Amino acid sequence: MAQLQDKIAIVTGAASGFGAGIARLYIAEGAKVILADINAEAAERLATELGSNARAVRCDVTQGDQVQAAVEFCAGVFGAPDIVVNNAGTTHRNQPLMDVDEKTFDRVFDVNVKSIFHMVKAVVPLMRQRGSGSIINVGSVAGIRPRPGLTWYNGSKGAVNLLSKSLAVELGPDGIRVNNICPVMGETALLEDFMGVPDTPQNRARFIATIPLGRLSTPADVAAVALFLASDAAAFLNGVELPVDGGRVV
Repeated sequence: MAQLQDKIAIVTGAASGFGAGIARLYIAEGAKVILADINAEAAERLATELGSNARAVRCDVTQGDQVQAAVEFCAGVFGAPDIVVNNAGTTHRNQPLMDVDEKTFDRVFDVNVKSIFHMVKAVVPLMRQRGSGSIINVGSVAGIRPRPGLTWYNGSKGAVNLLSKSLAVELGPDGIRVNNICPVMGETALLEDFMGVPDTPQNRARFIATIPLGRLSTPADVAAVALFLASDAAAFLNGVELPVDGGRVV
């Protein structure tokens, strides 16, 4: 039996990177998945590739009305979601903290933190009606063991990490589990911004040298953990902050 057979999921930032990896695995494990992404064309292409159990919706996660609309779209097409993965995220370029302007700071916090506020407001009433649900946030090792150059991003992911624990405590009595995946930097479109230098083999090697297992994270790594946390095998896991980092935070 597939691990997510007949489950209904929303994955934000699902058109590429970690989100696409999660969506692919969820579909393979029997779920019906709403691919919510600001890049509607890319989300539609992936949904077409994944088949009838995948549907795409354009969603800017910084806008509460669009998040609400995505949840309503899910409920109308497949039913109320059993699983929500708050994966959409962004960063500022790795640089001295004084060089990051206010507009960029606001964008980082709106995408990484406020988006969770919007999604919780939209989805928790439906999960409470059912008496169950799994919310999975994608935080970061940057919110556990911060490094210079990404200070404001680190702060946003620290907020995600702590919010996940607080949500777990408050929503647990409703049967809603909230857990948090904390990847190390991965092979995604944001990699060069995280490094702050061109993505060359030499520059990658400097960052990889800080990861004991000797490589960056991949969408498959994150998807495997997102599958476990959404599945019945993790039924008693709540408030977990799980690094997917090859030992980076040790």
